[in-house]
Amino acid sequence: MQLDEKIWFWTFGIIPVILLIFFVAQLWKLRAQKKFADKELLNRLSPNKSFFKSIIKILLLCLAFASLTMALVNPKIGTKLETVKREGVDIVFAVDVSKSMLAEDVAPNRLEKSKQLVTQIINNLASDRVGIIAYAGTAFPQLPITTDYAAAKMFLNNMNTDMLSSQGTAIDEAIKLAATYFDDESQTNKVLIIISDGEDHSQEAVEMARQVNQDADIRIFTIGVGTLKGGPIPIKQNGVVLNYKKDQKGETVITRLNEETLKGITDKAEGIYIDGKLTSNVVDKIKEVLNQMDKTEFESTQFADFKDQFQWFIGFAIFFLLLDILFLERKTAWVKKLNLFNEN
Repeated sequence: MQLDEKIWFWTFGIIPVILLIFFVAQLWKLRAQKKFADKELLNRLSPNKSFFKSIIKILLLCLAFASLTMALVNPKIGTKLETVKREGVDIVFAVDVSKSMLAEDVAPNRLEKSKQLVTQIINNLASDRVGIIAYAGTAFPQLPITTDYAAAKMFLNNMNTDMLSSQGTAIDEAIKLAATYFDDESQTNKVLIIISDGEDHSQEAVEMARQVNQDADIRIFTIGVGTLKGGPIPIKQNGVVLNYKKDQKGETVITRLNEETLKGITDKAEGIYIDGKLTSNVVDKIKEVLNQMDKTEFESTQFADFKDQFQWFIGFAIFFLLLDILFLERKTAWVKKLNLFNEN
């Protein structure tokens, strides 16, 4: 199901206003009637007047208004599953979520900058498939290969530095996990894009990059996020900085962008290193590389033929309005005999 015009949901807020006006008007009527005559005399003057009928009429009016609102929102329902053939490249994003990514040497911080970069890259893709991996001391699959870019951006936005208990920056674990993402039967070009500050103090990542490039033909690109000058890692509570991370000697830890590790990975995996400082520059370089790569046809199953459903709600609105018009506020004879509401 899809909602075509979600902005019209705000009109549901008018319904409580209608009900409030109705009950205020009823209270005003009761006070005015008391000044005119007592309750017993009023019942004799208008014996067929039904308070409960007026409540039913206002509820019918509210239902008609709600139906019109849903017609404006225009829900759409997919009528079938359709297999769509596409061609493109399989891209896996490995995003560093270690604590060092909280450093604010790039605004607003390294992790948020990484999310912005991945989001803009995805926004500029056409029919390529994407997957997402989160890693710190270990690697964790966030989203398998998919063509659903909206889902990819949703999972990306939910990533944070608390999602993995194991801290550190094990880039080799991310590369190893990424190799399992790709379908060996498909000949689609395979790309791994690592977004990190490069603070991996082992050489295992470089060797793992060489291995997956040779064995699985995966090209690896790295995007460096951070500055060579570096910055401290803030410890926050409710958005307020309480302190900065310190080492065993009690000195403030300064985390810096390690370009050497990231460049070493790309040298062994037919990729390129990109400085993540300028988002537009990163997007342009990734687009340029992807456009030069051969595209392979693959199949993607998705909902197709979404049809408008607003006409049903317009029909309901007309039905409720007709009922409201035809529904008189006077007591119905046979209901009056039953005395269901103890109105006699």
